Amino acid sequence: MLDYAALAAVAAVAREGSFERAATALGVTASAVSQRVRTLEDRLGAVLIVRGQPCTATAVGTRLCAHVERVRLLEGEMASALPGLASQIAESGPPTIRVAVNADSLATWFIPAIAAFAGRGDRLVDLVIAGEDHTAERLRSGDVLAAVTTDHAPVQGCRTVPLGALRYAATASPAFVAQWFAGGVDAPSLARAPVLRFDRQDDLHARWARTLFGPEPEMPTHWIPSTHGFIDAALAGMGWCMNPIPLVASHLRTGRLISLTPNHHLDVPLYWQHARIGTRLLDALTRDVVTAAKNGLL
Repeated sequence: MLDYAALAAVAAVAREGSFERAATALGVTASAVSQRVRTLEDRLGAVLIVRGQPCTATAVGTRLCAHVERVRLLEGEMASALPGLASQIAESGPPTIRVAVNADSLATWFIPAIAAFAGRGDRLVDLVIAGEDHTAERLRSGDVLAAVTTDHAPVQGCRTVPLGALRYAATASPAFVAQWFAGGVDAPSLARAPVLRFDRQDDLHARWARTLFGPEPEMPTHWIPSTHGFIDAALAGMGWCMNPIPLVASHLRTGRLISLTPNHHLDVPLYWQHARIGTRLLDALTRDVVTAAKNGLL
């Protein structure tokens, strides 16, 4: 059996970033927190916390922290029938719902969902940024309780809800288009023009190119891991990139950015998947996510 007092100590250190702040949150001494963490590490034969400034959880520690939050959700489901348990849960603070979401969703339509959810109190959120094609892996690993994903196949133990599609346009500044696409957009010009990519998992540019020209050419690449950085870099003429239309609509209207193919967009279907536990909170979050998706997605 797991020692849940020790697990709570691990989760507190990971959340607070230090043994001292974790001790304050738990109402015990820092030495007690350190002892609990070290004892659990010895028992499991694995390092759970990387000591540093700040302290961070290892991969195993992260999974155990997620397990702690799942247990707290299950306890919360029982609280209405067990008043004594409800008082103990209240003393330990609100549960944290860990959610994986892609950066473009976070920058466009997702914030109203979590703002509505968190605004009711008695719950916190912990957002993990990952590519929309890879957020489901966070669910499979147990790292998160819910995810915005392009994967419609349900993760084991999870429920899937279709949300709609986020529309992307291939955009660039007028000066960049004049320099690199004066003769039109085709495979040879794409092979020469610099493209902006978020990270190595970002393949939206390749998917867009394949729908038009077949196998995408090798493209010179600038790496910019920021949704808003994409827009700034495109406005500055660094390269062309795939932008969510809600973020660049005003720039397209004013002509500061140009769509490379005005009549051709890339629609990325999105789904919401969440664990089938802690239904009170996760169902509430799901309702808020679906409402925000109706307002922000196709």
